[in-house]
Amino acid sequence: MKPYPVEPFRIKMVEPIRLIPPDERQKAMQTAGYNLFNLRAEDVFIDLLTDSGTGTMSQDQWAAMMTGDESYAGARSYYRLADVMQKIFGFEHFVPTHQGRAAENILTQLLVKPGMYVPSNMHFDTTDGNIRARGGRPTNLVIDEAFDPTNPHPFKGNMDVQKLRTFIEQVGPQNIPFGSITITNNAGGGQPVSLENIRQVAEVYHHYGIPFFIDACRFAENAYFIKQREPGCAHLSTLEIARQIFALADGAWMSAKKDALVNIGGFLAVRDDDLFQRICNELILREGFVTYGGLAGRDLDAMAVGLMEGLDEEYLAYRIGQTAYFADQLKSAGIPIIEPAGGHAIYLDAGRFLPHIPHAEYPGQALAAALYLEGGIRGVEIGSVMFAYPDPDSGEMIYPKLELVRLAIPRRTYTRSHFDYIVEVLKSLTDQRETLRGYRITYAPPLLRHFTARFEPL
Repeated sequence: MKPYPVEPFRIKMVEPIRLIPPDERQKAMQTAGYNLFNLRAEDVFIDLLTDSGTGTMSQDQWAAMMTGDESYAGARSYYRLADVMQKIFGFEHFVPTHQGRAAENILTQLLVKPGMYVPSNMHFDTTDGNIRARGGRPTNLVIDEAFDPTNPHPFKGNMDVQKLRTFIEQVGPQNIPFGSITITNNAGGGQPVSLENIRQVAEVYHHYGIPFFIDACRFAENAYFIKQREPGCAHLSTLEIARQIFALADGAWMSAKKDALVNIGGFLAVRDDDLFQRICNELILREGFVTYGGLAGRDLDAMAVGLMEGLDEEYLAYRIGQTAYFADQLKSAGIPIIEPAGGHAIYLDAGRFLPHIPHAEYPGQALAAALYLEGGIRGVEIGSVMFAYPDPDSGEMIYPKLELVRLAIPRRTYTRSHFDYIVEVLKSLTDQRETLRGYRITYAPPLLRHFTARFEPL
């Protein structure tokens, strides 16, 4: 059994949570159309819907917010963030945005035209949605090991370099406005990408003249995995690893609500002068002036502090150790998960947990709903609700290879007893899983349907 890591912090403030009775949970789910996004937060006991903006900020971040400069243009807060951006990422230009999807919106608006392809290891939901909204085709080229839940490969987020070369040759580099890679690979179990794989991917993109962008929302966790798992990297600091990673890229975007430890914020960074000017023009139209990008000055200051705190190796050892403990408890209880444990979440394998429910009846949604009804725990489906789509040529429904429920762990928020409770609830569901049934969709928008779809149980 893995020991629970000792927290490298003390708790200074607490927020009360309450487990409402089963009949109230049932009523809440009916009102929500069985979509956990539609639940009132006060009706949730343990909230693992996302790790995006839900963590706890430090005393230094709160102190920095008090010095925030709210000037419309050229605020001190912007320049403090710019110094940190240069220290970690090293890109010539950047703009702040209110979160990661705003950066994706700007980048895809400027570069993606109908019929173009954007390859990655695995696109997550908002990236996928922004590309499709422009008529583009997001393409996932992760290694095959990513689809084997029990494969112990240390870097299951890696892109298959040969698949990438073949794909570029098939569709033509002129039809690829940019290529990307996500660190860590959220859609595939929060799995890291090796430094060597990032080097090889960069070489392929650059060989064909394709700009290379990194989705950097969990870059610090990825850097820590590289330090722990990749030969020849143990002596490097996470900051040194991060600098090596981003030196390989032409640009990056980030939701700072993850590894920058803030409740709101993000950025888009590039090297190209002309592209940067176009980004600024688009940012002013949609987000705000180039030195605030839709954020208050205090948010910029909190991000500047959080980016460095997110790279702290004592914090990262605790963060990764907490997830590993949770995974170990679930495995010991016989609950199927994606292995090895990633950094920011545990991914329940709903396909193995509920093998009697087919793709079209959404086993991940069934498990996520049951988890809330049984124990007041909110996770999120990452399977056929989120990622199934009709083939643009044949119209045939394409289902993802994995049916998952993600239990995303907010940073510096929950303790060991919370995770032990979740394990007990899942044990209870194991005893009754034969009785669980699937769902059907009663309403869904054409893109990003998991956020607002409504369901009814079959």
